[in-house]
Amino acid sequence: RLDASVTAVLEVGEQGTPTGHAALPSPRSSSVALTPSLEQQRLEKFQALLRSDVVDLKQLRCSSWSGIPAQYRAMSWQLLLGYLPPNLEWRAATLQRKRREYCESVPQYFDISDSERTEYQRKTLHQILIDVPRTSTSSAIFHHEVVQRALERVLYIWALRHPASGYVQGINDLVAPFFMVFLSDYLPPDRPHCPEDVERVPPFALAQVEADSFWCLSKLLDSIQDHYTFAQPGIQRMVFKLKELIARIDAKLHAHLIENNLHFIQFAFRWMNCLLMRELSVDLILRVWDTYLAEYGGFEDEANEIGDGFAVLHVYMCAALLVRWSEDLQRMDLEEMLIFLQHLPTSGWSNKDVGELLSQAYVFKTLYHHSPSHLLNSS
Repeated sequence: RLDASVTAVLEVGEQGTPTGHAALPSPRSSSVALTPSLEQQRLEKFQALLRSDVVDLKQLRCSSWSGIPAQYRAMSWQLLLGYLPPNLEWRAATLQRKRREYCESVPQYFDISDSERTEYQRKTLHQILIDVPRTSTSSAIFHHEVVQRALERVLYIWALRHPASGYVQGINDLVAPFFMVFLSDYLPPDRPHCPEDVERVPPFALAQVEADSFWCLSKLLDSIQDHYTFAQPGIQRMVFKLKELIARIDAKLHAHLIENNLHFIQFAFRWMNCLLMRELSVDLILRVWDTYLAEYGGFEDEANEIGDGFAVLHVYMCAALLVRWSEDLQRMDLEEMLIFLQHLPTSGWSNKDVGELLSQAYVFKTLYHHSPSHLLNSS
């Protein structure tokens, strides 16, 4: 049967704010991470942007590139992806329509018996049921049964609505940041979350988080659809670009990898397929995605920009990540490199570390993205 948390969203009327989000907090209620004056200015800047009648998406992208305050991340991501319209007057109606559409698809696609599913659908659901418990093991909330059931519905319905690609392992990792960010509006703000926190979230809020996660995942995957079609050509292309980049940026490292018969596909496929979700903790991934989504694009009237920068910057991010350990890798043999690259020592990293990587990735992109002939000559 359809979960109460899902059906509840159909009954939401005046609950919550006009936009359907948790209320935007006052900047003064936030903990101070930088010097008080700088952090206060940053919080006030985001609050002013998000409370304007029409959000300036160009300015929002610019401000988001260096990181989004946690309390403004959910709305900012939804605007940057084009799920929310920038015009405040349209926002409540858009959310209501999209959430209702998703919730009405649950009984159509998911809430049926196995006997009504095709063999393909049963295999798809079986793989999702295997993968969901492995999702984002660095965050305790994903161990809660309510969250896992929600992820199963999101992934299964997405797969059935996108038959050209269907479900591919790794997509489960990509929905986790959305679910985490949107749910965080209803979780304690100043301590690590635990599974019990989920039980205190109202059913209507859980249903909204699930629906919003579905649509934002769909927006993201629409921009990288060939990453998940047969043979995953988009990912293969990104791995090849990474190999070309390293040859140009760090010839000694590239030569060492080649001499030891280490193929980039052996370690970089996962980096591309899961967007580093297995290499970084979920908290750091949220910071990385602030920048990635700032590169993504805007709303539907900017369709020529949507998605262009997300996957591009990710390749340069992977290049910066690999070059960071160049000296260490050059002292290793094949087996040591494989073990190292599959278990990167990032457990003690902070936002400062990923911020430095993103800055380096931007430098690499500025130098090499519009110079493909340089890459070809170096290879």
